[in-house]
Amino acid sequence: MDDEVFEDYDRELELALYREYRDVVSQFQYVIETERRFYLANEVNVVRRDTEHDFYFELSMNDVWVWDIYRADRFVKSVRVLTFKDVNVEELQRRDFQLPEELSLDS
Repeated sequence: MDDEVFEDYDRELELALYREYRDVVSQFQYVIETERRFYLANEVNVVRRDTEHDFYFELSMNDVWVWDIYRADRFVKSVRVLTFKDVNVEELQRRDFQLPEELSLDS
């Protein structure tokens, strides 16, 4: 297969994923970013775990949507993540849920 066909396929998958995100974001309270994934969740708990010479973060999330282009089902009941990297958790506000018209993909 031609490389351009693969690139077109990936672009279509990314566009479909973005549209799904846009459609579901209003159902969630938190945005969570880790080194490997981006999540939307309604419950999130982050705990720092200390070891003898280092530390890591343990995240527990419930009612989750996972930004992953290759997952068949992105809605997950619960997710547990262990990471040594940075974690970013943001609480969404209702005003964050409205996508500006100029960014609409349906125009």
